Amino acid sequence: MFGMFSYLTLSASLNYVKFQHLLEAVVPLMKEKEKLLQDYEDLKLKLDREYDEHAENKRGFQQDIEMLMTLNNRIKEYLDSKKVEKLKDLQERHGLSESQLQRCDTRKQEISTDLNKSKELMRNQDQLKRNIDDNLNYRKTKADVDELTHEIESLEEKVLSIGSMSSLEADLKKHLQTKERLLSEMNRCHGTLSVYQSNISKYKIDLKHAQYNDIDKRYFNQLIQLKTTEMANKDLDRYYNALDKALMRFHTMKMEEINKIIKELWQQTYRGQDIDYISIHSDSEGAGSRSYSYRVLMQTGETELEMRGRCSAGQKVLASLIIRLALAETFCLNCGILALDEPTTNLDGPNAESLAAALVRIMEDRKGQENFQLIVITHDERFAQLIGQRQHAEKYYRVTKDEHQHSIIEAQEIFD
Repeated sequence: MFGMFSYLTLSASLNYVKFQHLLEAVVPLMKEKEKLLQDYEDLKLKLDREYDEHAENKRGFQQDIEMLMTLNNRIKEYLDSKKVEKLKDLQERHGLSESQLQRCDTRKQEISTDLNKSKELMRNQDQLKRNIDDNLNYRKTKADVDELTHEIESLEEKVLSIGSMSSLEADLKKHLQTKERLLSEMNRCHGTLSVYQSNISKYKIDLKHAQYNDIDKRYFNQLIQLKTTEMANKDLDRYYNALDKALMRFHTMKMEEINKIIKELWQQTYRGQDIDYISIHSDSEGAGSRSYSYRVLMQTGETELEMRGRCSAGQKVLASLIIRLALAETFCLNCGILALDEPTTNLDGPNAESLAAALVRIMEDRKGQENFQLIVITHDERFAQLIGQRQHAEKYYRVTKDEHQHSIIEAQEIFD
């Protein structure tokens, strides 16, 4: 009897060892099965897309066939209407018109040559006419001057015969003073003119220096550079305004997306009844400014209040974690590292369990991402058990201290 019991015990031990070996062999097979299922889904999606593309190509080919049939019918109608003979007739007419046009061009060139000769003759006649007009104007002016001189002499004789000597002397003195003033002004103008002429001569000499060579060309190049810079500045201003508007739209869109994720995570995680959800509001700091101040608001029914100074430490910690998770979900899709240090600080049991459930959902959503890693540092073993499930991780690290207060890091299996 004792031997039979020993045999049964040994058999059970062997079965248990086999079960352990089978269990260890099943794990990679399950992973391979999940990978094959994922490959099957990817291949199915790829085949569906290829089928849709072929269907779209088929519809395009059918449209092309219909269009070709329509063109064939039009060609047949064109051949039946005997428009080929009409086309040949029109081509012959076109050839005749081109020959006539060529003759007209030759005639036009001949007429242009005659017209240029006529214009040259007209310019010579205009020059002769100007010379004659200048001669006539000179003779007329000379006759007017002689006539005015004769009138002045007659007027002087009348003045001498009519006026007294004192009045004439006074007028003469007055006119002499005017003459002296005019002479002084004329001398001053001559001096100014001589200064200007000397400056012009000096500037002409300066312009002959090497530094002023091709001054017109350099001025033109500088002017082109200035105008190009002004146009580039205008283009940059337009680009800056467009970029500013795009950034404002992007900011608004991302804030809506972040608040949507925050609301969902809060409602899934928070177990209290005093706060329905929370959100982040941004206020611009001054008119036309792109700087914002951000506030965390809590919504209870129709009432909206700022969380600062109105919530407990646990609510603050939960809000901080949810906001960080929302920011990571929004901006860090290609970065797979999410690190949490003592996330259950000041959280009660229900809220800690809800936070663990939210992290499990995030791991479920990200399990297809190759570079995703969740790092959690915690003293809460219950929280670690809730998120440390076999389908999400193979082991965890326990940090303890020995009798010498040295840290010991041990890797432990999830089942342990």
